[in-house]
Amino acid sequence: MKILVLHGPNLNLLGKREPEIYGRTTLEEINAQLLALAKELNVELKMVQTNHEGVMVEQIQQAAEDCQGILINPAAYTHTSVAIRDALAAVNLPTIEVHLSNIYAREEFRRVSLSAPVVTAQICGLGAEGYLWGLKALVQMVRQESRFK
Repeated sequence: MKILVLHGPNLNLLGKREPEIYGRTTLEEINAQLLALAKELNVELKMVQTNHEGVMVEQIQQAAEDCQGILINPAAYTHTSVAIRDALAAVNLPTIEVHLSNIYAREEFRRVSLSAPVVTAQICGLGAEGYLWGLKALVQMVRQESRFK
């Protein structure tokens, strides 16, 4: 099983950028934790971080060819990108949207997720740990789904 882990804009600044909101854990540390968990779960991860909307769309589209699920933190594009929302809907893969902070307890504009209606589930407000919960849930969903095919 292969899972796309897609990190959106500014997540490369984790640990430095507004640590009171996003925590002090760096993206490298999150990726290392995800890789360790993936090894335990016997799954392969394709991890991509980009600040570019089009790259995110292309990665989502490509995932339909070689991945069984998507773990995504669209970051700021959560609230603005119809293109990412449409790509997620088009590939129709089990997808979990992750946010480090609780977007529903933040500024008004952050309380709207354009991707929420087309993802399988959403995890927010658990910090870096949310990625791990997301990966566990996604792998379980994919394995469950494949048993019934």
